[in-house]
Amino acid sequence: MTDKDTQTGKDTTQEKNDETQKEKKQQRPFDEFGNHVEKFAVKTAESIRKVIDRALASRNTVLTIRVNDESNKKLNMLVEAGLFKSRSESAAFLIEEGIKSQGPLFLKITDKLKKMEKIRDELKDIVLKEVEAKPAGEPTKKETAAPKKTKKKKE
Repeated sequence: MTDKDTQTGKDTTQEKNDETQKEKKQQRPFDEFGNHVEKFAVKTAESIRKVIDRALASRNTVLTIRVNDESNKKLNMLVEAGLFKSRSESAAFLIEEGIKSQGPLFLKITDKLKKMEKIRDELKDIVLKEVEAKPAGEPTKKETAAPKKTKKKKE
């Protein structure tokens, strides 16, 4: 083997090393990006889990509900995905989120219920005043009115 052959072998090895280094340099940004995406996904999953845990922590009322098959499948999907421990937890979470998303509707309902309560209170006051104004045992106007005479039809 000549010095030239040895040199050519070294050059080929060096070229391969250079190409490998270039590939590694090109791959690094992708690896770094992949690592960032993975970290983001983990943080997002942790955040979602914390929100879910907070939402479920305050559950203290038991409801028995019926759902259609499609809703049941969706509840099961959430459990199978590991987001919830049970269908009950997934249903509670979805109900809470549904209520939050309908905030404006519930504000309108609350406003109308307050008005209805006010009207009920006013009606109670009217009835109480009427009852208090009339002495006990006193006949009402209808009871004191003379009975009406009815005309008999001629046969």
